[in-house]
Amino acid sequence: MALKRSGPATDYEEIDRWDDGVGWIAYPDETMRRASHALATGGDDDEESAVWLIDPVDAPEIDDLFAELGDVAGVVVLLNRHYRDADEIARRHGVPVYVPSWFDTVPAMDAELRRLDGRVPGTDYRLFEVFDRFGWEEAALYDETGGTLVVPEAVGNAPYFTTGRERLGVHPMLRAIPPSALRGLRPERVLVGHGSGVLSGGDRALADALDGSRRRMPKLYAQSLRMLLRG
Repeated sequence: MALKRSGPATDYEEIDRWDDGVGWIAYPDETMRRASHALATGGDDDEESAVWLIDPVDAPEIDDLFAELGDVAGVVVLLNRHYRDADEIARRHGVPVYVPSWFDTVPAMDAELRRLDGRVPGTDYRLFEVFDRFGWEEAALYDETGGTLVVPEAVGNAPYFTTGRERLGVHPMLRAIPPSALRGLRPERVLVGHGSGVLSGGDRALADALDGSRRRMPKLYAQSLRMLLRG
């Protein structure tokens, strides 16, 4: 299995469906399992929800997957390595690309670029900083009322993130000192940028990932080395 696929995706795998959103993986057979999400926000019986796309990777007919949720209001990039297909998808829908205000690494794009601080416009999703060191710029989104946390990189569920019975695992490079910004949060569901998320009991899965991060680090590294040697 390739670590990361290139070229146009030919299919996608649906993940993380709940009442207010859905996720997908555009290259289901890659080890990185790059995940994207559509969050439906606002709206009521008389008005369609606004849909926000998070770190999206394009795929054939992917617009049909989230069209039932409402109209796309914007594309949000939460990690400075996750621009992915944000520009192309934003232009297709005629919406801006939003990036956190403190990001230094922002590529040129044809879509309108807007800086984001505080909350995603018109939603309950609060933006906060997870990590900003060594060229790694990461933010997360948290809707405390709706119970949804979106973390692009610090925790994940791709094969190289987790070991043993972990439902979520801290990124291998952050295992020694997991990000304190994620502690104390009590989400029902945790959506991640690599792999399927946790749709129930997210608070317990997140706490377990953070509390066991350093203790399970040697086991994860040994597991990753075996995966690498197997090719």
